[in-house]
Amino acid sequence: MQTTGLGTIHPMAADPTHETLAGELADLRTVMLIGAMDTGKTTFARRLAQAALAGGRRVAFVDADIGNSTVGPPTCVGLRLLDPAEPDAALERADALHFVGAVTPDRHILQQVIATAALAERGREAADLVVIDTSASVSGVIGETLKYHKMELCRPDRVVALQRGSELEPLVGMLRRFFSAEVTVLTTEPGIATVGPVERSAQRTAKLKEAFAEPLERWRVRPTVFAPTLPAGLDLGRLDGMLVGIQDGDGHCLGLGRLEYDDGILRVLTNAGEGMQGLRLGSVRIDPDGFECRPVNLRELIFGV
Repeated sequence: MQTTGLGTIHPMAADPTHETLAGELADLRTVMLIGAMDTGKTTFARRLAQAALAGGRRVAFVDADIGNSTVGPPTCVGLRLLDPAEPDAALERADALHFVGAVTPDRHILQQVIATAALAERGREAADLVVIDTSASVSGVIGETLKYHKMELCRPDRVVALQRGSELEPLVGMLRRFFSAEVTVLTTEPGIATVGPVERSAQRTAKLKEAFAEPLERWRVRPTVFAPTLPAGLDLGRLDGMLVGIQDGDGHCLGLGRLEYDDGILRVLTNAGEGMQGLRLGSVRIDPDGFECRPVNLRELIFGV
């Protein structure tokens, strides 16, 4: 057993097909992983990254699972740059974030596609191999639309689709029909564990707590610093508890913040305030005690419709 920054690897437990394919793909430029929940996307992505690092290649790991993230906090797409000279570097620490502001792709397809494509492009500028670990949304209009546009903008050389049965056949058929990138379908490894909704929620809460680790500061903010723009006359008290992305002046997310409204004053609680130029309003409200996410419809919040 070998332990690295990419996690604990059990050589005897690995499916030889998965192991061999990871080695073959390690020389490519961009590889995208797709699959439903608990099918081993992140496990394969780690294995692929490790194979590339062993070959002396720098890896950009793009984590596009905004609900149960590995790199960085939930509600964001995260980028981690891995160097062969530092094989034990932790995967969880993000080198760059792109704020989506939600934990599911419903109503946020545009934001998630742009976030993934933007960090994939940054990864290509900084690394030899870009590994894109996508969310578990793979079916229906939302799942297929999300993956279609990610293919359009991220332009992977190869797609690896992991499935337990035949649930990916419609999506794989669509991708093969509309794109030239080869799609390789793998069966999920027997050892991949399933994680229940309660445990996933607990993991998300823990990651959000990490994102709000001390030292925290409260910054007074004006209504004019938000995207989307707040309408004149909005009751700012309605923003209390809302999650925001702390943005610099170059379109980059510095971290997360939580809005607080008290006695007519709006503030943002964050540990990423240095360099803050604006706030991107998310679509979740954060419980300050348990750090649980409650989805919010922004249109209803801002316009009351």
